[in-house]
Amino acid sequence: MSNLDKRTLSIVTFIDALGWEVLKGRSFMEEELPHRRPLRSVFGFSSACVPSILTGRQPQEHGHWSFFYKSRGPSPFRGLRWLRHLPRRITDRGRVRSQISKRLKKKLGFKGYFQLYNIPFQHIDRFDYCEKKDLFKAGGINQGNSIFDRLDNAGVDYHVSDWRSGEPENISSLLGAIKQDSIRFAFLYMADMDALLHQVGKNSDRVDEKLRWYEHRLRELLDCAGQHYDEVRLFVCSDHGMATVHTHVDVMAQIESLPLEFGKDYLATYDSTMARFWFDAPEAEAQVRRTLSNIPQGRVLSRDELEALGCAFAGDQYGELIFLVDAGTIILPSHMGTAPITGMHGYHPDHADSDAALLSNVPPLTDPRGIADVFHLMAAEAGA
Repeated sequence: MSNLDKRTLSIVTFIDALGWEVLKGRSFMEEELPHRRPLRSVFGFSSACVPSILTGRQPQEHGHWSFFYKSRGPSPFRGLRWLRHLPRRITDRGRVRSQISKRLKKKLGFKGYFQLYNIPFQHIDRFDYCEKKDLFKAGGINQGNSIFDRLDNAGVDYHVSDWRSGEPENISSLLGAIKQDSIRFAFLYMADMDALLHQVGKNSDRVDEKLRWYEHRLRELLDCAGQHYDEVRLFVCSDHGMATVHTHVDVMAQIESLPLEFGKDYLATYDSTMARFWFDAPEAEAQVRRTLSNIPQGRVLSRDELEALGCAFAGDQYGELIFLVDAGTIILPSHMGTAPITGMHGYHPDHADSDAALLSNVPPLTDPRGIADVFHLMAAEAGA
């Protein structure tokens, strides 16, 4: 049988937060996936990492970073400002926010992941949201094309998971596509590890239990694919790792103690690991910088460093000043949540806990060193 006649299936399995340090010291499919390496992540959360995997580009190139950013025009959330008049004990409840998010997403026609989190309704009309489109469909990236645009343009038959579905459903859906003998490439999306690591941390026995579940299902996948294809090339990749949280710092309270008015002198979003600011007055920036310099658990990132990290956005869309906390520290409370958690990511890519992982049963056709290189690996595997 010639290589032209050989039927090959390449499967890229994305397991959210399966970092190199999470796998360290654990047994996970060493025989089936002997080719293993860490991948440098990009700076940011999954909202930045996943688009980098899908495009091969840095955040400032594809336009995705943190979910919320300062609106440059009419905000899609301007109709929600009336909610500021309701008691926060009601509007800050997780279930209430989730219901509002679900209804607003439908009304606005957003197709990507959407959640309001704890962005204050008093100033929500000053913000916009980066993931309005479905990342896992052609045309889903804010700036440029993704692997799915590339596959469509090349006429490759492929299967991609529905990110809204659970892991068992996504595996079953892929098994069904394999049995139809109709695909050349598959992207399997698995998100539950991230939620588990946030909850229990990377050292929990529940992580080992979850890895055993993945082993069982991936072996089932390999066995099924082996019955339908001459060669099955399996890759397991992630977007970042997970650090154990040991310190909380209330950045919000320290900034709000300044003689400055939120929404007038400055605007801010407080993510779990970074605080991002925009200023309307030089004196406001000076005061905020002085305050942040006295918080030992983090530091302000310079423009040069943001450039090097691929996160220096034109027009400072995602923040004029970025304060990043050290690995293992979270900003609490933040606009992402008010409850303590055990694991967190979104730290500097230089930290070992930020490293993602790539495992495979064959040597990669490319030489991936960072998560953005997974795009080129996928394109090569799909013949696109």
